Amino acid sequence: MRREELGSLAMFLVVAEEHSFTRAAAKLGLSQSALSHSMRRLEAKLGLRLLTRTTRSVAPTEAGERLIETLRPALDDIDQRLAALTRFRERPAGTVRITTSAHAARAVLWPVIDRLTVENPDINIEVNVEGGLVDIVAERYDAGIRLGERLEQDMIAVPIGPRLRMAAFGAPSYFAKRGTPQTPYDLAGHNCINLRLPTSGGLYAWEFERDGKELKVKAEGQLVFNDIDLIVAAALAGHGIAFMVEDHVKDHLAAGTLVRVLDEWCEPFDGYYLYYPSRRQPSPAFILLLDALRYRG
Repeated sequence: MRREELGSLAMFLVVAEEHSFTRAAAKLGLSQSALSHSMRRLEAKLGLRLLTRTTRSVAPTEAGERLIETLRPALDDIDQRLAALTRFRERPAGTVRITTSAHAARAVLWPVIDRLTVENPDINIEVNVEGGLVDIVAERYDAGIRLGERLEQDMIAVPIGPRLRMAAFGAPSYFAKRGTPQTPYDLAGHNCINLRLPTSGGLYAWEFERDGKELKVKAEGQLVFNDIDLIVAAALAGHGIAFMVEDHVKDHLAAGTLVRVLDEWCEPFDGYYLYYPSRRQPSPAFILLLDALRYRG
């Protein structure tokens, strides 16, 4: 296969993944007309129609899908082998793509990235903050960061943070008017501020545990948000009781602007893990980031 044909195949894969000549051209650093011409030439060479073009999007044909199935593992293997060559450099280099939640990104990932990228200017790190779980293999991420209880199957998982606790809390003014719940069952008589889950669209069920006994509570109240900061703001304003990882509100709890309740029902649980496919050969840049993130507490 000639070099230009291999390049056209790699371009085809980008177009198929982006479902757009415009986005693919921008990603590849080409003009849209040059990319379109390259795809027509590839289709003519193979004698097959690989892409269905509409005014709004581009989609692979059945033949295109078969070609994608052939190309993706082959090009992934080439990418990994090229990344492995960076070990011969004096300084680690390469790009690492990670998907994570907002809290993990701020609390665990960013402090390490801040230091690591200064010390290693040839390393590039892309972080995608997602509320729900992501298929890191299908989306071609090097790794994901999630809580230990939400890890995917068949993954290598490395702890990168301490155990965490949930906290039920509200403003002193709220408890002065409505009283303090003594057990999770008492929440039925309170105004609870709920979180709308980004993936399922349902409300997060408040999960408590005491002496090995687990209890899920369907909290009810006037306010529902899909944003943690708004939930904290509503609690600070005295609108009700909220429930989230205590790290989000530790400063408010220490200052007394928020008060914790049901403390004995919030036992520690596994914290954040970085996970990645066992069959993927990690690049030197990824290994460096993994070692920096590894929790040794």
